[in-house]
Amino acid sequence: MLVETRGRDSSIDETELQFQKLKVRIHEKLVDSLDLSMLAQVSQDNLEVEVRVVAGELCSEMAPHVSGRERERLERELIDEVFGLGPLEPLMLDPQISDILVNNPYEVYVERSGRLERSEVIFADSDHLIRIIQRVVSRIGRRIDESSPMVDARLEDGSRVNAVIPPLALNGPSLSIRMFGAEPLTLDDLIASNSLSADMAEFLIGATAGRMSLLISGGTGAGKTTLLNCMTSYIPDDERLITIEDVAELQLQHKHVVRMEARAANSEGTGEVTQRSLVRNSLRMRPDRIVVGEVRGAEALDMLQSMNTGHEGSMTTIHANDTRDALARLELMVAMAGFELPVSVVRQYIAAGIALVIHVARLKGGIRRVMRISEITGVTESGFTLEDIFGFEQTTVNDRGEAEGDFYVTGYRPKCLGRLRANGIRYHDEMFDRHWSRRGTPGDSV
Repeated sequence: MLVETRGRDSSIDETELQFQKLKVRIHEKLVDSLDLSMLAQVSQDNLEVEVRVVAGELCSEMAPHVSGRERERLERELIDEVFGLGPLEPLMLDPQISDILVNNPYEVYVERSGRLERSEVIFADSDHLIRIIQRVVSRIGRRIDESSPMVDARLEDGSRVNAVIPPLALNGPSLSIRMFGAEPLTLDDLIASNSLSADMAEFLIGATAGRMSLLISGGTGAGKTTLLNCMTSYIPDDERLITIEDVAELQLQHKHVVRMEARAANSEGTGEVTQRSLVRNSLRMRPDRIVVGEVRGAEALDMLQSMNTGHEGSMTTIHANDTRDALARLELMVAMAGFELPVSVVRQYIAAGIALVIHVARLKGGIRRVMRISEITGVTESGFTLEDIFGFEQTTVNDRGEAEGDFYVTGYRPKCLGRLRANGIRYHDEMFDRHWSRRGTPGDSV
């Protein structure tokens, strides 16, 4: 039954809303009924059984009209309210979901296969949603309330969480969870999903093994971190990696890794540890390569210093619309370090530290593609000299609303090939001959 409800979306299922409200009332009584001192003595294996028994008794008492499948669902979701994330628990367990986006108690969206769709999940009210948000952030030792109404953190499984509550959130509490698969993707997976061509993958594998420093640019959700994760599996096992992230989400496919995460200031405004201080500290930890999850500010200068002082093969990502925009933003970030460096010096520093810029994009229909792989070949008065090696050209949108197009090789032979050969990396001569390829298959003609 769909009803028009004041202050809420008219498409809300009122029957589902009443179910959620009933569940909340029973859950409150359940919490009051539990003997916490007794539960502390129960083993973890038996704890859920004890709670399930009490939940069943309360369902019979408070909801005698509910039976059959609805009764089973009520008892199951009560367990989720006690031990999990309430209505969100089924979404958290769905391997096809990559993002959970709660706009308010009555509006929950999920992303599947790159497409957003509205979920049937709703909460009883704002208090119900805030309680679940508090449970999420409390698991990682954080708090959220009116004095600290915003949290950006990660769960134990690596999922990234952002929560905002009133007074900052005007339409009610908001929660965003970016999920990470149990098994990290590989370059073979990206080729199979047409995110990049086989030629692109082969070149990036060699560039990674050959210690070329890389900058991966793209918008939110374009696949920057995924590509970075994939490429780390081709770093030689005898090299030591140090990772620095604002919020840890990298799943590096490498054996010898030391991970560090920045820390926000506490409620008293103290205890902050910035990415910049972590980059500086990493230089004292004998790294072979430094991986900065996402460069955002003044740490760009320290990262470039490391790339120019014996830590070739380091990697980072940056939010940008294309390769040139990425380099312009990097210039701006270096300026944020507070040093009065001439623009020409900054550009020379960037060109000396970074060899390749890889741009990824999320196209119509949620399709993710490596749009361009470019080499920085020099610096002029007007900016950087970039030469595209590989690219992707969108040609149409299919009947499913998904972008389609072709990968291509420009015919440019990178200057870095000599350095890669010196490091034992060789490509077949035909790789860089100009050609187009469909569905990531090298040599296909259009």
